[in-house]
Amino acid sequence: MIETHGLAKSFDGNQAVQDLNLQVKPGEIFAFLGPNGAGKTTTTRMLACLIAPTSGEARVAGYQVGRENDEIRARIGILTESPGLYEKLSAAQNLAFFARLYGLSNSESADAVKKHLGMLSLWERRDEAVAGFSKGMKQKLAIARALLHNPKVIFLDEPTSALDPEAAKIVRDFIAELKNEGRTIFLCTHNLDEADRLADRIGVMKQRLVQVDTAENLRRKLYGRSIVIRMRQVSETHVKSVKAFDFVKGIEREENQLSVVLDDPDAMTPAIVRALVNAGGEIQSVGEEKHSLEEVYLNLVGNNKG
Repeated sequence: MIETHGLAKSFDGNQAVQDLNLQVKPGEIFAFLGPNGAGKTTTTRMLACLIAPTSGEARVAGYQVGRENDEIRARIGILTESPGLYEKLSAAQNLAFFARLYGLSNSESADAVKKHLGMLSLWERRDEAVAGFSKGMKQKLAIARALLHNPKVIFLDEPTSALDPEAAKIVRDFIAELKNEGRTIFLCTHNLDEADRLADRIGVMKQRLVQVDTAENLRRKLYGRSIVIRMRQVSETHVKSVKAFDFVKGIEREENQLSVVLDDPDAMTPAIVRALVNAGGEIQSVGEEKHSLEEVYLNLVGNNKG
């Protein structure tokens, strides 16, 4: 649904995006991560036909950026960094105005306004001027605006920014529902927990694309798989009983806890537990260690400086 080859953008000689080669599948939630200035927003603006690439090619929904921009714009929705709403108009009037720009009929517009305001818990406030809305309410209204024309591809730049936890959950659930409808969602966010929950795949950007994969595969590439065994007391005998297995890739001892690196924890953990018990170990808990997406992200960004 989104495909780029050597896509690049520079401003006054400064390279914002370099040699971007990327594919986003139909119906996928793709999270685009990176520090400020990494090129995320610039990439989004190029794909949404808001700015022209310096070099390279891109296709969105089957149409080529730069040659078929109007076709692309008709098939995408976009939430930018600032909502850009008409403050003196009501929520319903704002959406009705943009629905007309998208070419919706009066009946289509009315249905779309009611549907999206309702789904984002704004229907009861539909006749109030936007000037009186909180920042979070404006953010939700801007998301509704991006979806009025039933786009195939949706670009969301920090969709839960400034939202309280309840409103953020509403938006996350809404994004998941959009995926269930078969939409393709390109999600730029600094909220790593949000990306971990929602995204099918994650791309880490720092002018260049550093890595693309599922969150789980990124964890495994960087850290492997480990189990954590908490015991009443850990002795050197216990450590030796674990090291005796050829399939143990590494072991760390920290007070009354062992962290053991394994290729296949599901298959290998029972043998390790038996060995520890036979060596007199009193096991309190066993579980697989899961590194946070924040650890993965900082590792990738930190190892790709410049």
